[in-house]
Amino acid sequence: MTDISWEDPFCGEGANCFRIGTDPQGSAYIAVAGQEDRPLTDSREALRALIRAIKSGEADHLL
Repeated sequence: MTDISWEDPFCGEGANCFRIGTDPQGSAYIAVAGQEDRPLTDSREALRALIRAIKSGEADHLL
């Protein structure tokens, strides 16, 4: 697998932990902590767009 640089896990309530990572080729990854061998993969720009959308409240209806 690609050399992924993982951030520290982000954990919500309970044991729901996610990790975000990037690689030198410009891809971004999101995985459940402990399952980094099965990440969702897209471009860094797609990850930026997702984070911006979440921060602007576009996912608030999921709460």
